[in-house]
Amino acid sequence: MNSLTAEAFKERSPLYAKHQDASLVALADTVAVARYSKAAENMQLARCALVDLSNLPRVCFRGTDTADFLHSKGYDLPETPNRANAQDDGSMVARLSQTEYLVLGSLRDAGTRVADLEAQWQLSEQANYLLPRQDSHAWLLLTGEHCAAVMAKLCGVDLRNGNFTQGAVAQTSAARINVIVINNHATALPSFHILCDRASASYFWDAVLDAMLEFGGKPAGIAVLLD
Repeated sequence: MNSLTAEAFKERSPLYAKHQDASLVALADTVAVARYSKAAENMQLARCALVDLSNLPRVCFRGTDTADFLHSKGYDLPETPNRANAQDDGSMVARLSQTEYLVLGSLRDAGTRVADLEAQWQLSEQANYLLPRQDSHAWLLLTGEHCAAVMAKLCGVDLRNGNFTQGAVAQTSAARINVIVINNHATALPSFHILCDRASASYFWDAVLDAMLEFGGKPAGIAVLLD
């Protein structure tokens, strides 16, 4: 039985009820799933797995001065919309439009850098406006060699690697809800970051798991990603 429980924390994933049988691990001031089984999940992640990253910090900023603001904080920004740049610390910046940027936290620091970025923002004369995303979007990570085939069952956009290249961003519909999909193939592990409406997270989680069954897909935790 877990010594940690999601209910003990003020902040918890909208999917915490799906993780009752999983082993949990502390993640800053909240928790995340470490693993679903006692065995290491390396092979599962390489084949087909779904990871809940909803407790990692994420935030958006929008405005004509947003690029300058993020540059001043040391972030490397995409040159065009619908592209994402991985950062040296494991975080990621996705450019959603000419002036809107989504910043995703890193597991390496439990998202502390991004959480501090949001906490320290202040309204000023700069045209740079905070758009909180922690309570509006759930965040999933779909991993493995079958990523594109899984998404083909749910989404009309061709997300195969030849078309949807590393760092590409798709703002589209999957399983009939709006999603943001980011190709995270920067590492040896093929993966898509997927953000969806937080209120629809439970439905979308089940829809993705159903699409994964053909490929032996299962939920997994973050333990292997931290190694």
